[in-house]
This record gives sequence, structure tokens and C-alpha cells, in this order.
Amino acid sequence: MELDPRLNGRPAPTDPAYGRFHLLGVGGVAMTALAGLLAGQGYVVSGSDAGIYPPMSDILRDLKIQVTEGYDQGTLPTETTVVVGNVVTRKFPVLKDLVERGQPYLSLPQTLGELFLGQKKNIVVAGCHGKTTITNLLARLLESAGLRPGYLIGGQSLDLAQSYAAGAGEWFVIEGDEYDSAFFQKVPKFIFYQPNLVILTGVEYDHGDIYPDLASVIEAYGQLMSLLPAEGLLLANGDDPLCRQLAKRARSPAQFYGWGENNDWRLTDYQPGPEFAFKLAGPGANLSCAWSRPGAHNALNAAVALIAALHVGADPAILLATLKTIRGVKRRQELLGQWGGIRLIDDFAHHPTAVAKTIAALKDTAPGRLLVAFEPRSNTTRRAVFQDSYAQALAGAEAVFLAAVNQPDKAPPADRLDPEALVNSLLAQGVKAQYLPDPQELLLAIARETRAGDTVALMSNGDFGGLAGQLARKLAEMAKEPNDFFAPEPNKKH
Repeated sequence: MELDPRLNGRPAPTDPAYGRFHLLGVGGVAMTALAGLLAGQGYVVSGSDAGIYPPMSDILRDLKIQVTEGYDQGTLPTETTVVVGNVVTRKFPVLKDLVERGQPYLSLPQTLGELFLGQKKNIVVAGCHGKTTITNLLARLLESAGLRPGYLIGGQSLDLAQSYAAGAGEWFVIEGDEYDSAFFQKVPKFIFYQPNLVILTGVEYDHGDIYPDLASVIEAYGQLMSLLPAEGLLLANGDDPLCRQLAKRARSPAQFYGWGENNDWRLTDYQPGPEFAFKLAGPGANLSCAWSRPGAHNALNAAVALIAALHVGADPAILLATLKTIRGVKRRQELLGQWGGIRLIDDFAHHPTAVAKTIAALKDTAPGRLLVAFEPRSNTTRRAVFQDSYAQALAGAEAVFLAAVNQPDKAPPADRLDPEALVNSLLAQGVKAQYLPDPQELLLAIARETRAGDTVALMSNGDFGGLAGQLARKLAEMAKEPNDFFAPEPNKKH
């Protein structure tokens, strides 16, 4: 279904659709946040999606936004501007109504750019890793400093009342997503975000469904660099050669942060643990920092958030005191609970680099074994491009439980991850590993393997079929009978 490009934009103020928005794919994290931003500005908002689950369904209900189930023809309201999420493809029946009626339409980033970012100074947090964590950190830090920021966080904040705000101050903090905007706009979302300050955390190959190679990923970030005005600022990870290469394409000044001696802002004296500490020295500042989210990668996340907050005028004493209290974002190394001496962690990690860093961070925080349940779910994860990289990343765990590839048909058979081959690679490295495509068998296998002192980390960029809640209940149930639960299995005769 082809849309009329002449209708891609906001209608005139005299058009009845001007003050009304219908969001296709309203249950996505960013789309739900956009719905909240629009409703907060007094617009009439509705939406449609298929199979929305908490917390997004709860948020939309609390916002009193009417949600229609599915994308069938006849579900699109008239006299409304349609925001087309990138879950929507040309095959969706609802698009026939959009075309036949000639309704105006936008993509999500277009809507943000036109309605919320045009009058702000925008901090765009970009890079292959850490965007959500840094956006949450920076939004909370600026709020604590009294700067009343606007923000949109691509996850559920554990520190802010909601994951979005229009903001009464001059700054707006937003994730600079490199994924494409919509099926009719094959450009990165951050192209619409009008940056004044860009944070660039690192560049790697990702999103194999839309980027054919690393060069195309670099080119996408190059477009973001070209949008920075001369009076802007780039804060880039100076330990990443690709970030240094891309910095040359920005008209603005650049400052580099990282562990290396040749950075403008340097982290030193890192002390790992459940609450890590490090020192941060840079132009006019020498800070002693501490935060409760473990891992050297989180030290970098905290450092660049502090640097950006200092740049916009926040008081360093307030920043350091606030940092210690920040809990982070749901599903980013989130501790769900502890039963019978077993910790259960929920994490979004899906790229092999993120998986490896999360595993290293979790092993820093507890002396016991680390058990990982991994679901290949994202468009990149279900592809074979990182087959060997996952074998290396997951090898840091003592045991790995590999779930079925989610929606495998979205990757061609010849280009699809081979879970059994991945398990064999892990076994060859001395890691306990099992491929368990049946969800119930997966749950029981994890429960049988766990013992007091273990940490279990669930890794998926989706809801993992509700595994977190099911495993929490199972661990709580089994912890009531510790003698049976934690007893070693008897030796089996072969």
C-alpha cells in the first residue's frame, strides 16, 4: 500500500484533523510516550495495536486513551492525523482507509520534531548501547538541578513519575534511535530531532534487517553529525575509533570521554561492586562519583550524563548526590527479587556486546554462579550474523538456557540463527548449555539448575513469554522447601 507523499505532514489549523491524533502501534514504548505527550498538550488522542501488555496497556488506560484492537480496515477514525509506527507495514489493511480517505499522516519522529522539539534545545543520546540508561540518568539529573527538562525515555523509568515530559525548561533529552522511522521513511529517527548536543556512546554493526553492513551504520551516524550546529557540542566515546572518526564530520566542537589518557574527560580509579565508584576529571571539574548500577559500561553511562548536565549549567554537588539515588530503567539489570538465596535479574540485552558487558557486570556484583536465559527475539538477534559473537558473549556465564528464536520466519532460513549450533559452541567452551524451545521445559530446567547463591539473568528485548513472572513464582514456591529444592541431583548410572 503506497501512501500519498503530499499528505505526509500536519494539516492546516483549520482542518478538523489538526487537533486529533490516532497512533498506529500505540502500544510501543516510544509510541505510548508520544501518546502521553500529545494528551498532555490537550490533543485528542486514540490508537490501535495488537496484543498490548503491561506496563504500556496500564499507562494508556490511565491516560484514558481509547485503544482499538488490531489493524483491520474500518478501525481508523475519520478527521484525525495518523501517526504510523514502524511496526506497520504496507500490508496492514487499515492503510487502505488512510489512502482512500486522504487523511494526513506522520511518523513518530516527525511528530516529535514538529510538535515538541522545534522550540527546545535538544540533547540527543545516540549510539549502539546505553541510550535508554543515559537518557533516564540525564533527565533525572537535570530535573534534580531545577532545569525542568522535557524528555522521552525508551523504557519505563524507575526514577521519574513517567517516562516522558514536555518540560517547562529550555532543554529536551531524547534517545537518538538509529532504527528507521517508518515503512515510508527509511531514514533514522534521529534525523528529525534537531540536536544542539549529541552524546555518541559507540558505533557497531546492528539492525541487520535494515543495515546491510557496518559502513551503512556509520553513514547513518554521519547524518546525525551533520545536523549539529556550529554552536552545538558533541560528547563522544573517545575510546571508540569510530566515534573519533565520526566526530570529524561535525561542525560543532567535540569533547571525548572514556578511560584512555587522550580523552578530554577521563575516568579513573574504578572500583567495581554492587555500588561502584570512579573519578571523573575534565575541563574545570574533578569529581568523585558513585552509582548503584554495576559494570564499567555503566560508569561510562553515568560519566557522560554528568558531563552533559554540567555543560547545561547544573550544580555538580546536586548531580553527584542525585546520581547515588538513581535506580535506572526497568529491564536494565533490574533486580526482580530474591528467593532462597537466588537473585532474579531482568535485562534487555540483545546485542552480543551488550550481553557480554551485562554478564561481566553481574559477575562483579555477586560471588555465586551466573545462569543466563537468552531469547533471540530482535530483528538482529534472530539472524546468523552474530552467531559466533553470541557464543563468545554468553560464555561468561556458568550456564545458558537458550529459548526458541522468536518469529523465525522474519529471517530467511539461510540467514537465521542456529540455536543448536550455538549450544554446541558453548558446550565446547565448558559452559553448561541447553536449547529449550518449549517454554514450560525452559522454566523447569532453570528451576532445577538453580541453587542458593546463584544469579539468574533473563535476557530478551521482549516479554520473553512472561518468563520473569513465571520463574519468580516458581522460585518463591520452591524456596519454601529448601532441603528438597537445593539438594544435588543423585548420580545417574549410564
